[in-house]
Formats: sequence, C-alpha cells, structure tokens
Amino acid sequence: MPERQGRDESWVRRGVLAAPLLLAACGTGRRVPAPTGAVGEWSCVPYARHRSGIPLRGDAWQWWEAAAGQYRREHRPLPGSVLVLMRTRRLPQGHLSVVSRVISAREIRVDHANWASGAAKGRVAVDQPVLDVSPENDWSLVRVWYPRVNDFGASRYPAYGFIAAT
Repeated sequence: MPERQGRDESWVRRGVLAAPLLLAACGTGRRVPAPTGAVGEWSCVPYARHRSGIPLRGDAWQWWEAAAGQYRREHRPLPGSVLVLMRTRRLPQGHLSVVSRVISAREIRVDHANWASGAAKGRVAVDQPVLDVSPENDWSLVRVWYPRVNDFGASRYPAYGFIAAT
C-alpha cells in the first residue's frame, strides 16, 4: 500500500509541474508538448474536455448530438466554446478545438491537440487560425491552420458548429 501511495503522489507531482507548462503556452502561437505521465499525449477529445469543462464522452464527431439538450449548440463562435468538426474520410473520428478568441465574423483562433500528422501528433497547438469558408457564413465549412506548412491547409472541413458550456 505505501508503494502505491508513493506512485500516486509521484503522478500528482508531475501534474503540478506540468500545469504551468500548459498555462505558459496559452496566448502563444507555438506548439508545446503535452505533459507526460498519467495523461500521456493529448488527443483532441480529452484536451477539449479539460479546457472547456464540458464533460461529454465519445469520439469528437459524437459530441454534437451528445450536447443536445445539455449544452447550447451554436453556429457562431464564442470564446471557450468547442468547435466540432464532422467525421470525414480524412478525419474518421472528427475533431474538437476550443475557441480562444474571435477575430472577425469569419476568423477565430483555437487551441487544440493532435491536429495534423507527423511532428504535431499528440501536441497542443494554441492560438491557431480557423477560417469560415461556408457559403452562408454559418461556420459549416472551415479551413484550419496547418502548422507543418505554416499556412492554411488546402482541405476544407465540414463542421457541426460550436458547443458552449454556458
């Protein structure tokens, strides 16, 4: 029993030490590694759950329906709301990101984890641009910043909308 308690305290110490790293990353445009240890590398779902305080479960694309009747579902971004991208061939589980700020009616900044492949896998990217490219200006189709090329990717992703905690 004392051995397990020591391991549990070790994980708590690691979490306490890792928290300032995540907080220091807020407001910057650089990618930062996720804390290691009990949490491991971040994927978009636990990261969005942690950042937004919305305790939904399931794959990213399932959040939209899961939020019905529990949380406000919007087609306009609000800081702190969760952008839910639909499941596609390129995004078989969908994707979640948390709105950090609204730049204009057609541009936001988001924080998200595990966006893009390769070097960004499992990492948190903060203050990343997202553009609304939908014909009706309703955020149903977006382009997302692609850190590997330091520009927007060529892909357009269908989105359900935004889930707000309040």
